[in-house]
Amino acid sequence: MTYCKYNLYVIRDQSSYLPNKVQAEKLAKAFGSARWYWNNSLAETQKVYQETGKGLGQYQLNARLPQLKSEIDWLSETHSKVLQSVGLYHSRAFVNFFERRAKYPQFKSKQRKQSIQYPQGVKIVDDCKVFLPKIGYIKSVLHREIVGSIKTVTVSKDPSGKYFASILTENDEVAPDVSLNGKILGVNVGLTDLAVTSDGSKFNDPKHLLKAQKNLDRKQQHLSKKVKDSNTRNKARLLVAKAHERVANAPKDYLHKLSKRLVDENQVIAVEDLHVKGMMKNHNLASAIGDAGWGAFTSMLKYKTARQGRGYIEVNRFFASSKTYSCCLHAQAAMPLDIRMWTCDKFSTKHDRDISASINICNESQRMMAAGMVATANGGTVSQGTGRKSSVLDRANEAGSPCL
Repeated sequence: MTYCKYNLYVIRDQSSYLPNKVQAEKLAKAFGSARWYWNNSLAETQKVYQETGKGLGQYQLNARLPQLKSEIDWLSETHSKVLQSVGLYHSRAFVNFFERRAKYPQFKSKQRKQSIQYPQGVKIVDDCKVFLPKIGYIKSVLHREIVGSIKTVTVSKDPSGKYFASILTENDEVAPDVSLNGKILGVNVGLTDLAVTSDGSKFNDPKHLLKAQKNLDRKQQHLSKKVKDSNTRNKARLLVAKAHERVANAPKDYLHKLSKRLVDENQVIAVEDLHVKGMMKNHNLASAIGDAGWGAFTSMLKYKTARQGRGYIEVNRFFASSKTYSCCLHAQAAMPLDIRMWTCDKFSTKHDRDISASINICNESQRMMAAGMVATANGGTVSQGTGRKSSVLDRANEAGSPCL
């Protein structure tokens, strides 16, 4: 049994696919009610915690709803399951915070992305309309056929004014068996070139944010000069939101196409387990790393290999892929970033820093496989060891590890 997400979206530029005025008003009220209930729950949780040292859980928050609805009439205009979902995600937000998976929950603003979730009651009609409780039928564009039963539907509105519906379905499809047989491709990510592979291919980093920075700065300057709460400021805000949307969508499109190409052409993908969050703390490189999208790229490779039954191996982040000569496995004590090419003293062969690193990643993944540190459990997902044992290199030398 698997879960799939589908995006059902409404295009702002086509009036025939926009919610009518009544639907837009109802959606705005639903967004506002959910946002108000989130902020009210967060404030109440902070108050109770200061008084008692304990917070409010999901059931305690939802138990407050009847009283709040009796005091505030417009809360009843929103579907009850939508508000109950707010309580669920509110409690999850605090669980993620205390388990150090996320930051402390923040109050929501109507100037940012708005979203609500329907856990039931949503229907798709004629593959072109979505029915939302208390909203009605909205014409939509479905990007692919929905398979399985609908579990939840999250409706959102971007700052640029576009509406989306993310549909989570459940079906009886079984995930394909994972195979580690076939061509192994080592992938090294970087800033000059986004991805360099062990077969010598280089894929440049388009640097979308850097190219669009002047345009963003100019539009943000125009926005800062507008009078607050004026129509001209609202128009300027939409222009800024659209500019940010284009900058955000461009790298996603590029990364999706590149990751699909690499997965389609290879049986096993090997990458480094980079600590991207830690690297982002370097203020000199944070912007460039964020623009390159290393984390998003590796995540795409991971789920796309699993979807197609291909292997995905993460090499330990402490493996010196850039400092090691791929021809003789000699590791340098230091390798400054300004050195991009070097000649091996033992074999007198010239090496490209990034290509050599990708070859090392490829070879290391084969050593892990030869040492039994990578395996498939009943043909399922790939499981990996937590570190690189000292005996791995000796076993690999005996087995041989040519980079395919």
